[in-house]
This record gives sequence, C-alpha cells and structure tokens, in this order.
Amino acid sequence: MSVGTPARPAIPVARPFVGTEEETAVLQVLRSGWLSQGQHVAEFEGRFAEYVGAKHAIALSSCTAALHLALLAAGISKGDEVLCPSLSFIATANAIRYVGAKPIFVDIDPATYNLDPNRIEDAITTRTRAILLVHQIGLPAALTEILEIAHRQNLMVIEDAACASGSTYHGRRIGWPHAQFACFSFHPRKILTTGEGGMITTGDDQASTRIRRLRQHAMTTSDLARHSAQRVMLESYEEVGYNYRMTDLQAAVGLIQLRRLDDFLARRRFLAQRYSSALAKLGWLVLPQEPDGLGHNYQSYMLRLTPDAPIARDVLMQGLLDRGISTRRGIMAIHREPPYRDSRWDRALPHTDAVTNDSVILPLFHQMTEQEQDQVVQAIKELGAISRT
Repeated sequence: MSVGTPARPAIPVARPFVGTEEETAVLQVLRSGWLSQGQHVAEFEGRFAEYVGAKHAIALSSCTAALHLALLAAGISKGDEVLCPSLSFIATANAIRYVGAKPIFVDIDPATYNLDPNRIEDAITTRTRAILLVHQIGLPAALTEILEIAHRQNLMVIEDAACASGSTYHGRRIGWPHAQFACFSFHPRKILTTGEGGMITTGDDQASTRIRRLRQHAMTTSDLARHSAQRVMLESYEEVGYNYRMTDLQAAVGLIQLRRLDDFLARRRFLAQRYSSALAKLGWLVLPQEPDGLGHNYQSYMLRLTPDAPIARDVLMQGLLDRGISTRRGIMAIHREPPYRDSRWDRALPHTDAVTNDSVILPLFHQMTEQEQDQVVQAIKELGAISRT
C-alpha cells in the first residue's frame, strides 16, 4: 500500500497548548514597557518553587543554561569527571563540557531508560565529582539509590529534569530538594512551555544567590532593583557571568501554563493509558513502564520494537509519516555523536545502544483527540500486518 506524504503531518508528534489567557498575559507585558527579566519572572519563580516544594527557583533562558550554572554552583571544573547517561539529549553532556569537565557515560536500566544504580560505582574514579542523572521522558530516576551512592562516595547530585515537570517520586514532585539542584526545560516539546526557558530549583541559599547573579553577567544588582530604587545604585561584576535571563514575556506565559499543568498531566496520563491498552495486544512492542512510587508525566510516549517485530523501526516511522502521522526516533545516544565518540564506549553501553536503535516516540499532546489516537494505533496495526505478509 502506498499513500502520498502530506506537506505537513496531520497528526504531529507534539503540539504546545496555548490559549487566549497566554495571549492576554503577553499583551499586558508588552503594554507595561518592561519586557526583560522583571516582576513576572520573580512571580513565576515563586509559584514554581511552591508547586514543586523547593526553597528556591531561579528562572533561566533554557535548561541547558540551568545545567551549566548548576554545575558551576556545584564547583565542577576542569579535570573533573561527571557521571551521566549517554541516553539523553546532547545538552546533558555539553553542559559538563562547558565547565571543562569530562562526561563519563554510565549505562541505563532498559526497563526505565534511566541510569542503572548498579553500574554507577564501577565508573567512579578519583576524579569523579558529581552524578548528573536524567529523569528520561518524564519518568523519575532511581533517586534513593543514586543519592545513597553519592553520599557514600562524597559526590554532588544534579537532576536533569528537563522532561519532568509534574513528575513525582514517592509522593514528592521532582524539584523538591531530593538532590542539590534540579534543572527543568520549558521548550515547546515539554508539557509546560514558555517557548524557550528553564529553571533551577535548590535548597541552597548561597548557591541560589550566586546563580541569580551568574545569569545576569554576575551583576551584583539586578536591573529591576536598580530601576525600582529611590537612590542611585551602582552595580559591580565580581566574576565572569552569562546572559541567561528569562524575559517577562516568557514568564507571563509560564504563569498561565503552570496553572494548567495538572490538567495537562491528567490528560497525558489518560492518553498514555489508552495507547498502552490498545498496543499491548500486538505483542511486538515494549510499552513504557511505571514502577511503584514513580509518577510518570508522559512528556513523551516512547515504545520499543521487540527483536521479532514484523517491521523495522525506521520503516514503521516512514509508514506512519506516509499516513500523515509524525513520530521521532527514541532518545539519542550521545556517545555516537562526533564530539563524544571514543572507542571506550563501543561495548560499554549495550542497553543504551539497544534502546536508541529500536525505540520510537508516538504523537502525544494535550489537544490530541481519541479519534486521532485511534488513527495512530490503527496505522501501526496495519503496517505490522502488511510487513508480515
């Protein structure tokens, strides 16, 4: 069977939800005359910290910026090693390189796609300073086990929570101070979006103060404080800083999105359960798991093809695209990309290699209708059946 490819997929892999409330909020900021980091950013930080149960939340221009500043605040520098998964977006490793340190890849648990705690201690050397774990596609990593190892080995722990807004770990939202820092993304592919943007949560007062300065060129006094002051304030710059600020335009959107977040989560969980119920009957797909105590937010719905699947992963993806259904390959393996290729990883990460080879992300977004989802499921069934004949 052959179907022409539409100019744009009728069912995208993701679609951000923004409504008239976000439009109104942005318009109010535009009319205020204050567009950069200001009162809306401060309010967004406070509301986000309250939502996750953290003492501090610091808004930034991206999650990559958040990871960079968290590593700096953790004291990671040239010559240090940081353990992290290769099964992640490349920004996880890039941020480690930004501070002059070296990412050391540790294999994953193939059931959860997160760092396997049983493999961590074998990777620790005298140069290891931190563990950068990832809550992959919204499923929390094994925090208890990893934090216990870190405490015993005197290591810092940073959570790459880019995908984990609203996810929970044994009743606590990710961002609550399990580790020293948690870093979030508000990219349009994420559940809560500000277009671009990120956030660090922490319980460390000194680190919070330093990160707030570093995001604004290490300026000792913020623009908002100087413009609001009744007396002249002269700022100074006590170290090399960065331009990692979030704007009030973005924060205004974020405030509305944060109010919607629980509804977003409920809808995604409902759709994810519908996928799993329908696709489990095929027998040649490995469906996402949710171990006891872990609250998956289903930032993405990722499945894997079994070794005896009737169709190859890339053929399945193309077949779906031919039917107007967009997908994405599963999570990338950083160690396969040119900046991180090294022969030491050739056979060291078997589960990472297997997952990145045979996984695919299906469409899932707040506005997705049950009819659209049924169309995706039916197309997968048809493609599998065609390939068997």
